[in-house]
Amino acid sequence: SINGKCFDWLLVSRRSCFRAGVRYYVRGIDSEGHAANFVETEQIVHYKGSKASFVQTRGSIPFFWSQRPNLKYKPKPQISKSVNHMDGFQRHFDSQIISYGKQMIVNLVNQKGSEKPLEQTFAKMVNSMANVMVRYM
Repeated sequence: SINGKCFDWLLVSRRSCFRAGVRYYVRGIDSEGHAANFVETEQIVHYKGSKASFVQTRGSIPFFWSQRPNLKYKPKPQISKSVNHMDGFQRHFDSQIISYGKQMIVNLVNQKGSEKPLEQTFAKMVNSMANVMVRYM
């Protein structure tokens, strides 16, 4: 209840069965474009017979990279040099657009230090994809 108005608020998270795994062991995407540890979270509001829904997704950065655990607190990410990243990357966003429509990408990657190459590669790939259905912040 807010200001005397009662409503139902539901929060549902659905985790993908593709590329599930523990942090640092499973990163990036597979050849089909499935991002590691992908989760879809839906917020549903029901008020006086009306319903509204908002869906947010999150997952690993959708290109081929790894981050092998070692004795360091935060192991250095490694971007694969031997594969075509764009094929899986394109498949990932094609699937996202089919399921959810226009995409707004919000960057949560540290833009300094060891994660900087991940952010730079991601921004470059989104820009080279040049898809009007995908916007990158």
